[in-house]
Amino acid sequence: MIKKRLVVLSGKGGVGKSTVAVNIAAGLADSGFKVGLLDIDLHGPNVPRMLGLVGKNLEVNDEEKIIPVSLAENLKVVSIAFLTMGNKPIVWRGPLKHKMIQEFVEKVEWGDLDFLVIDSPPGTGDEILSTFQLLKNIDGTILVSTPQQVSIDDVERAKEFVKLMNSKILGLVLNMTYVVCPKCGEKIPLFPQKTITEELPVLMEFPMDPQVAASTDDGKPVVWFMRNSEIEKRFRELIEKVLELLGN
Repeated sequence: MIKKRLVVLSGKGGVGKSTVAVNIAAGLADSGFKVGLLDIDLHGPNVPRMLGLVGKNLEVNDEEKIIPVSLAENLKVVSIAFLTMGNKPIVWRGPLKHKMIQEFVEKVEWGDLDFLVIDSPPGTGDEILSTFQLLKNIDGTILVSTPQQVSIDDVERAKEFVKLMNSKILGLVLNMTYVVCPKCGEKIPLFPQKTITEELPVLMEFPMDPQVAASTDDGKPVVWFMRNSEIEKRFRELIEKVLELLGN
């Protein structure tokens, strides 16, 4: 039984969507919730790298159910990266993508979960459309963007997609909004600050921090390995807001 389903979506690639999804899942698990993390980005599955799970494989039980990779007692992960060899690309058209997403939605033996966090590819293509259509009862979607106009334009399109799916948008995470000067501590904006539509509340803003990128590359989620940092504090606050919005 899965109690809550949470989608993390962006209109544009490279905005930190997977980082947000991974740290929400890891933070929820750290708080004692039973969490599944489903990576439906078939062409750029980064979740295994971010969790230090590169080289792991999915198994199938006697009932032909997919057994997730367990990172901790209460955090399970599924990604197509567990089914492919190295950096071999997935060269599929829509029907094959839909079939793969259907396998992930219908044939994974998650067990009892408090949360299923779904890390989606950028945009509103086959994978995310299949996910919304197959799951049907998604409890909330978090949109992720940087402040630049081209990213905001794309996240507005993602917002309209979620509305078309009759699903609830929890709000927006703005990523890489500024960098802190290591010498003077001044906050330096990385992008021109653009106006966000009022119906898309900003849940949290994150700065650009090279340590986050390094930790992510090493398979170490911020909420576990950057304890007491400003970034970890912001992720914890984001998770508390998500729990409140989902009624937990």
